[in-house]
Amino acid sequence: MDKRVTGIGGIFFKCDDPKQVKEWYKKHLGFNTDQWGCTFEFKKLEDPSKSGYLQWSPFAKDTEYFSPSPKEFMVNYRVEDLEKLVVQLRSEGVTILDDIETYPYGKFVHIMDVEGNKIELWEPIDEKLLPE
Repeated sequence: MDKRVTGIGGIFFKCDDPKQVKEWYKKHLGFNTDQWGCTFEFKKLEDPSKSGYLQWSPFAKDTEYFSPSPKEFMVNYRVEDLEKLVVQLRSEGVTILDDIETYPYGKFVHIMDVEGNKIELWEPIDEKLLPE
């Protein structure tokens, strides 16, 4: 079987006051927060000269971004070939929620798991996330 998910790309969760939550994590846990949350850098095992990134983001409790899932969280998984994976998942009967969207930092699509959790799949272009 081809490699599908290569790691965690992000952790997203709902909260009452995202700004306050980001400030708390910055003060008490040292997160380097910005408007989106915090981006963690890691070195890639297959090539330690290259970095990868993981996004931590608190969202407002009333966000529609996690819809149609009623859950309080969403996980983003890093993948290698999103277009091929979507074809495989569709053939396996997995619910694909939207079309693949492309941004300078990668491609994204959303799916639902067997328990109604919305999942974000991301084929990253890590170089586009490098700090300026």
